[in-house]
Amino acid sequence: MIKIIKTVAQMREIIKEWRREGQTIGLVPTMGYLHEGHASLIDASKRDNGRTVVSDFVNPIQFGPTEDLESYPRDMDRDSALAEEHGADVIFAPQAEEMYRPGFSSFVDMTVLTQELCGLSRPTHFRGVCTVVSKLFNIVTPDRAYFGKKDAQQLAVIKHMVSDLNMDIEIIGCPIVRESDGLAKSSRNTYLNGEERQAALALSKAVGLGSDMVSKGETSCKKIIEAMKELIEAEPLARIDYVKIVDEADMQQIETIDRPALCAMAVYIGKTRLIDNFFTSDVKGAQK
Repeated sequence: MIKIIKTVAQMREIIKEWRREGQTIGLVPTMGYLHEGHASLIDASKRDNGRTVVSDFVNPIQFGPTEDLESYPRDMDRDSALAEEHGADVIFAPQAEEMYRPGFSSFVDMTVLTQELCGLSRPTHFRGVCTVVSKLFNIVTPDRAYFGKKDAQQLAVIKHMVSDLNMDIEIIGCPIVRESDGLAKSSRNTYLNGEERQAALALSKAVGLGSDMVSKGETSCKKIIEAMKELIEAEPLARIDYVKIVDEADMQQIETIDRPALCAMAVYIGKTRLIDNFFTSDVKGAQK
């Protein structure tokens, strides 16, 4: 059975031992309830590093007061089985009290990149993300860390933070893993009932439509967004939070696709908020 580490002190001792052995270390930061998307990150880390740590921590400070912290799915037995199957060496699964001791009052924050997309509707979210990821980096001291491209804004924020703060860590973004019908893998998919699960396909269909328009040479962000919104709004259970196209580097909105761009969306299906996206640089035929 894979070893589950509960304390910072224990994790640091294991890291010291691995360093003495000359091992490189990969970190896969997660909030648990692991699925095939997380498995792909573990697989990537195993290919690149001698040792792999999976962090399994539902981070309370990245949830807003009305968000789903208490109901967020948790299943350590399931997580352990998947991590072990894919060759992770340990799971770092501290309690909130271990990560945020009484009197905790230090945070890592960012401007510009966090003010668009999810940052608009979740204003404290990325402060929580940057803070916990910085703590994980300080505890595990990985050579490389692995994040999914589904959380595209998070990936851009983490890369920028690492650069700004001179962290000696390589940040690796891995492709979105999808269900056979196209729905992006997400722990929050478990919230969907049967009707909502079918309705959620509007997101991946909109991604397909937008990607197709870009591949055929469309560069007007307004036209692409309007077409994608029309498709999503045809689904009665869908409510759009945003559909936007932004510069891949700084996450600021653009009018024309004349540089690497990200087309991202957040859509409520019933009460469940789901995200999906595509990078124009991944679309064949797109302007570079």
